[in-house]
Amino acid sequence: MLTTEQRIKMLRCPAEAVDMVLDTDAYNEIDDQFAIAYALSAEKLSVKALYAAPFFNPKSSSPEDGMQKSYQEIQKLLQLMGENKTVLHGSTGYLPDEKTPVMSKAAEDLCRRAMEYTPDHPLYVVAIGAITNIASALLIRPEIADRIVVVWLGGHALHYCDNREFNVLQDVAAARVVFASGAPLVMLPCMGVVSSFSTTEYELRAWLTGRNALCDYLVENTVCAANSYAKGKVWSREIWDVTAVGWLLNDDERFMMDRLIPTPIPEYDHYYGYDQRRPLCRYVYHIKRDALMRDLFAHLAKG
Repeated sequence: MLTTEQRIKMLRCPAEAVDMVLDTDAYNEIDDQFAIAYALSAEKLSVKALYAAPFFNPKSSSPEDGMQKSYQEIQKLLQLMGENKTVLHGSTGYLPDEKTPVMSKAAEDLCRRAMEYTPDHPLYVVAIGAITNIASALLIRPEIADRIVVVWLGGHALHYCDNREFNVLQDVAAARVVFASGAPLVMLPCMGVVSSFSTTEYELRAWLTGRNALCDYLVENTVCAANSYAKGKVWSREIWDVTAVGWLLNDDERFMMDRLIPTPIPEYDHYYGYDQRRPLCRYVYHIKRDALMRDLFAHLAKG
């Protein structure tokens, strides 16, 4: 079990290059693609594997179908970037309860891979979808909690009216497992915090169009998605998944501001519970939108 001193050290933004895995429901939205590309293009980050996460909404016929489509979308991004990375299928469904893992190649890989790390040299697990794969790994092998740092974009801000956010709403049990596991946790809340990280068609075209095949895909994918519901209207589009990767690059708080708080409790009524005795986590409460967007665009355009 980690000491408080060890936990606080692990919850600092790393100063050196780090190893990470990225867990993503890449086909669910247009922002996962930006996050994947950012992680793969940042010199500080060594992406060891990408895991496809399940999701269920009008873009999928089931959580399993969402996971399979996400797996294919990850492969498309890697092809556009000329990258060759390990990509693994994740869970076909959500946790049935807080004690039963859903077996998958992704969960098995995290169990094995995390054991190669230590509290002084942890594996960073960046999750930008339903956190089922990570929760399953922690249930299968609880001892990895001392060897990883989980950076999760999920839930809403603590001051928001409720916690009905897509990633946590899909699988409250998984969120509860991760939050109670003892693994050092970085929270990036959606509405009320990272919802400020949005862009527009005109900004995307000005900074990315024509730079490379990846940039052209990201621009057209985003504009097409926005025009499906807002054609002819003023729109901006959140690409908030980027902020989870951005936290690992947040040296000297250049992209966001955060603080340590007792880890809250995701409740089944879609609110947070609180217990001041819970281990500390790091809570992001402000995004420096322009600074992070500049860095994102610079990394995407350089390929």
